[in-house]
Formats: sequence, structure tokens, C-alpha cells
Amino acid sequence: MTTQANVDYNVDYNVDYEAVIGLEVHIQLKTRSKMFCSCDREYFDTEPNSHVCAICLGMPGMLPVVNEQAVAYTIMAGLALGCDIPTHSKFDRKNYPYPDLVKGYQISQYDQPFCLGGKLDIEVDGEPRTVHLERIHLEEDTARLLHRDDGAEAYALIDVNRSGSPLMELVTQPDMHSGAEASAFLHKLRRTMRYLQIADADMEKGQLRCDANVSIRPRGQEALGTKVEVKNMNSFRSVQRAIEFEIERQAQVLAEGGRIVQETRGYVDATGVTVSQRSKEEANDYRYFPEPDIPPTVLDEATTQAIRARMPELPDARRARFESEYSLSPDEARTLTDSRERSEDFEAAVRAAGGGLARPVALLFIGEVARHLNELGQEAELSETPVTPAHVAELAGLLERREVTGTTAKEVLAIAFETGEMPAAIVEARGLKAVSDEGAIDEIAARMIEANPKAVEDYRSGKKSAIGFLVGQVMREAKGRADANTVSSLLRKRLDSGS
Repeated sequence: MTTQANVDYNVDYNVDYEAVIGLEVHIQLKTRSKMFCSCDREYFDTEPNSHVCAICLGMPGMLPVVNEQAVAYTIMAGLALGCDIPTHSKFDRKNYPYPDLVKGYQISQYDQPFCLGGKLDIEVDGEPRTVHLERIHLEEDTARLLHRDDGAEAYALIDVNRSGSPLMELVTQPDMHSGAEASAFLHKLRRTMRYLQIADADMEKGQLRCDANVSIRPRGQEALGTKVEVKNMNSFRSVQRAIEFEIERQAQVLAEGGRIVQETRGYVDATGVTVSQRSKEEANDYRYFPEPDIPPTVLDEATTQAIRARMPELPDARRARFESEYSLSPDEARTLTDSRERSEDFEAAVRAAGGGLARPVALLFIGEVARHLNELGQEAELSETPVTPAHVAELAGLLERREVTGTTAKEVLAIAFETGEMPAAIVEARGLKAVSDEGAIDEIAARMIEANPKAVEDYRSGKKSAIGFLVGQVMREAKGRADANTVSSLLRKRLDSGS
């Protein structure tokens, strides 16, 4: 756990405080079965208590069997985050009485976890930050308590479907100083887990859960203040808001001459405040001891290297490669590597279109393709639509050869998202090919000049922006199938010559 020393303050209301934040992040691993039994791990949106067996129900005499895939996924996460992977690890029993813990203890890891140290580089407001890790360990998830109130009485029901799911816990050092940094850390962590394809890390489904240890101290002071653990944060926005509120609350307590109490507080999303839940237990309250039913784990170098060999290119490395290989800006590369699937679709389209069209392909993905996907949902991917990388590649080729205009390309892509037809076939069937005959375009330009004397007068009197109106008129008459640069050039030639 993240540890902080207690410090007494002689508080001055005008002291400028610094917040110190450490996170404890739980991530459900994307294995087929649970951590210590063969029950289906995927429980979301299923009938309560339908994915259970004698092991996850905590029946007497049942022996756990370690899920090797969960161990491999944890080590993969550690390698991605630069952790040291010890050769010897073990599982422990963490004892505490709570209704969602059906056995009366949790199988977790205490003093010999699978991963030690590590770090994650983040960016906040354009400034780089590094968040160091203490450890990553593996444990089983608890059951879910479903709280009910029928008016006559309040009670809780237990759904054991989640109990025993493989849960990876990542503990940071107290390196963060704002809610924005914590949110950036969680976003980057989720992206990394998804690149590794070891977790979906969806906060709304409880697949990524975060507790924050928050303390404040006078700026410039080395010693850490009394920490408060904040729970019940169910979105990235909630994490940031809860931390920011807790920082302000603690500063107010100290400013009024009070002392911070080490406790657990819950965040109430509806009101945006944290409320006291209970005093915080120390680690020795859990009475850890080695799990007697699971032998220690020995990891040789060959096993670790085999896991490393299965790892994909990670987001930071891929972003740097996109910048150098495809001549993209940092922002363009960042957008295209935001998800592994999006980045792979982009590269598939580049291969189909030819390397010389990498930039037109990138601009389509960042612009119109992203717009259509965002309409489907914030995290929608191309695989959920009829459009494939081949569609994008073909459309980039049509644009490059000026067989369609930018305006027409938008129309073509919209049709492709609806029907799945290939762009060239859409253009051919609907007569959308660009008007390349300059004579035909010049004829339309002449008519628009004659039909809009006010715009012509504005242009010739020095209002050069009036050309934009005339270009729009010609493009509308040509139904968007004329090249805008060609239209502008022909209009200027006529207007400047007085014809």
C-alpha cells in the first residue's frame, strides 16, 4: 500500500499547500475462466449467482488451482510498465470480515508479488510527468453487494458471479499532485492494458476500479501529510473531481486549525463531495500469511522472455514510429494510436493504398472516419461498421487522383458506412466523379459571376474574401464535384481580367 508519514501542522490560512496523491488501481484481467476455478469469468449483465461453483462459493475442502493465463497477463503488464519480475513469488491470505468475501479471506499477494517497481510516463497540459510504481500483484475479486431499499427496509443482496475473477492490483508511489494527473495516469494505463489485450478496463463495468490516497502539505516541505483514502469513483471524471474536492476539503480543515484524520471516504457523484465511511485499517489488521493451498511460484528467465516475445508494440513506441515513418505531426500520431485497433486499421489502409498515400489515409481516419465512429459511440471501432481499411485506402486513392473532390469524398464515405459499398463503385453508380473539364467549370464560373454582381463588385473593390462566396456558388452548381482550387483559379482569372 502507498504509505505516508503523519505530520502536525501549525496551520496558517494563507499557506500554499501541495497535494500528494497515490493510486491503488484494480484491473480485471481478460481471461476465459476465473482465478482459481474453471467458472466463466465474464459475468457482466448475467443472471446473479449463475457463474459460480463450490470454489468461488467458498465451500469447505475446495482447493484453488492457479490460472496460468492470469499470471502471464500480470507479468506482461509488468514488463510493459518497466517492472522488475522476481523469480520467486507467492500467494497469501488476506483476512478481513466483510459480506462480499464469501470465504472470510481473500487470496492475494503481500510481500512477494509478481512485479516490483516500474513507471508510466504521462502528459498533462503538454508537460511530461513520470509516475513510479511500487508493485503489481495478482488476487481474486470479491462478490458484489447489491444494496436495495423497498421503503420498508434497506438490505443488501450478494451476487457471487464476480467472486474469484482474476484481479490485478497496481499501486503507485505518491508521485501525483492533482486530479488531472491522476486522470491522465488512468487513461494512459487503460490504453496500455488494451494494447496488450489483457483487459478491457471499462470503469462503467467495474473492470477498472481506483482508490486514491490523498494528502496535502505546505509547499516545499518534504514530509508527507496524513493520507485519506477516497473510494467509489466510477469514471475518469469522477476520479478527477473527487481528488480535487478532497484536496480543497483538507486545505480547509487545516486552515481552520483542525487535523486530518486517517480514514476512508466515499465519493458521492451526485453532489461532488466525499463523505466519511470508516477509519482506515493498517496492513497488519489483515493478518496476512502464506496461502497454504498454493505452492510458491518460480519464474525462470526463459518463461519471462517468452511472455515478453508475445507483447505488441506499445502506444508510445508506435506513436514515435508513426511520426517518423509516415511524417505525421505528434497530434496526428497521438490520435491514430489512441487505440490499438485504430492504429492497426490505419496501417492496413496504408498498405492497401501504398506508402505514398499515408498522409491522405491518416487525414481520412482523423477526420471523416473518426466523425462517423464518434456518432456510434466514444470508443467505436471500424470493425463494428461495414467499412474496412480497404474502403479508406480506395477513397484516399480517388482523392489523390482527383477523381473525387473533398466534398464528394464525405458523401461517398457516408454511403459506405450505410451500405458497405466500395468507394469506386459508389462514385460510378451515382455519377459522383469529379468534373475535370476546365471548360465546363469555366462556363459555370462565368454564369456565377454574371449572377452575383455584388460579390464581383466587392472583390474588385478590394474585398478579396468575396472570392470565397463565388467559389461556393460554383461548387454548389457543380454539386461539389469540381476541384475548389481549380474553381478559385478560374474565377480569379476572369475577375482580374474583367471578363
